[in-house]
Amino acid sequence: MLELAMTIGGEQRRGGSTFTSVDPYTGEPWASAPEATEADVRDAVAAANAAFTGGWGALTGRERRDLIRALGRVFAEHVDELAEAETRDNGKLLREMKGQVKALPEFYEYYAGLADKIDGRVVDTGKREFFGFVAKEAAGVVGAVLPWNSPLLLLTFKLAPALAAGCTVVAKPSEHAPSAVLRLGSLLAEAGLPPGTVNTVSGSRREVGEWLVGDPRLAHVSFTGSEVTGVAVARSAVSNFTPVTLELGGKSANIVFEDADLAAAANGVIAGIFAAAGQTCIAGSRALVHQSVYDELVERVVARARTIKLGNPLDGATEMGPICFRGQWEKVQHYVRLAQKEGGEIVTGGSDGGRGGLFFEPTVVTGLPNSSAVAQEEIFGPVLTVIPFSDTDEAVEIANDTQYGLAAGIWTRDVNRALGVSRRLRAGTVWVNSYRTLNYSMPFGGRGHSGIGRENGLEGLSDFLVDKAVWIETAGATRDPFVLG
Repeated sequence: MLELAMTIGGEQRRGGSTFTSVDPYTGEPWASAPEATEADVRDAVAAANAAFTGGWGALTGRERRDLIRALGRVFAEHVDELAEAETRDNGKLLREMKGQVKALPEFYEYYAGLADKIDGRVVDTGKREFFGFVAKEAAGVVGAVLPWNSPLLLLTFKLAPALAAGCTVVAKPSEHAPSAVLRLGSLLAEAGLPPGTVNTVSGSRREVGEWLVGDPRLAHVSFTGSEVTGVAVARSAVSNFTPVTLELGGKSANIVFEDADLAAAANGVIAGIFAAAGQTCIAGSRALVHQSVYDELVERVVARARTIKLGNPLDGATEMGPICFRGQWEKVQHYVRLAQKEGGEIVTGGSDGGRGGLFFEPTVVTGLPNSSAVAQEEIFGPVLTVIPFSDTDEAVEIANDTQYGLAAGIWTRDVNRALGVSRRLRAGTVWVNSYRTLNYSMPFGGRGHSGIGRENGLEGLSDFLVDKAVWIETAGATRDPFVLG
């Protein structure tokens, strides 16, 4: 049993009681993590606040730049350990987790390069006797609340820009996947970060997250997770007038037009929904297919889905691992049964395929309208709904007919159509002839119920900075104190 600790003020804290992380493939507990108390959370925020006003906050942009790069090197030096921790926690493929962790140093390099380039601007005040400028300042202590599907990647979406801005951070991993984040906390000293710059707290109880996001000393809360929890986080934060970034769910459309390369499109549909067993916010869970190629596209997708190898996620030959935990598995099963009740046809999949445990077969559903619950509600599992359309206007109408607005895919050889449709789609990210591609330089986020704000890119830095307007009177004259100047 791997015994983990929280990192608070640069020290490892195990506390009293613990909870276990269960390996979804073996069904056995494999790691033990601390149950944070309210005092632990308060201490973590206090440590982050002290670092903001002292150690980290006293550094120049150049000094922050060098330490952020050093943090990136920590990821590079511990790829195998951190990636395996994620796989043992959430059941995603080790090869995917390794790919994610290997890419993380690039995120830190990108934001390290911005740390010493945060400037304001001089403003024409419209008044001859006043000089004015706008300064960009670090917001303060950031509370980062993380999901279970890609903990280190989604922590990095928050941590790298927050550190570049000059903020300090308290991170809370999901109770279903605490190991990699807590292990990272124990490695922070290798990067030379001042104590308290990055702190971690963990717990299986809802109250741990509530204590964190409700702390009035936070300057910003950044949350990735479900829509329901996001609403609760926002309400708690706004009670202290704390701004939030929310990266929530999606019901993204992968749109296949009649002129698409169908082999490439089928592969993209597979990648969009069956990679990570569909446990990703950007899952292309709705395939909208032109009626003239509908049958062929469904045939291609179903044929490939039936050959996807389910198995041990630590095995390099495995293509899809188990669902992360029992409650999520039951949710996926519920929606498959609901699809059948609504009149849908389960073309392939629909159960564990006799494997038992937390495995769920790649599942393709046809025969349901976009208004069905299975096409409207986020399932977060390997369930694809395929819907035909007759023309471009109908495809756009169906794609936008959802409360979410996170992502979309377009498959066409017509560049005019690609550009025109991408402009009309209500989504934060649109891929053309590709799906499920991310990078540190491109902003990521959604519209509607998919969330508030953007992560990554230059846009991802802005949430961790505040503007300060400074007026300087230069004439040395007095004015009427009862007239707005």
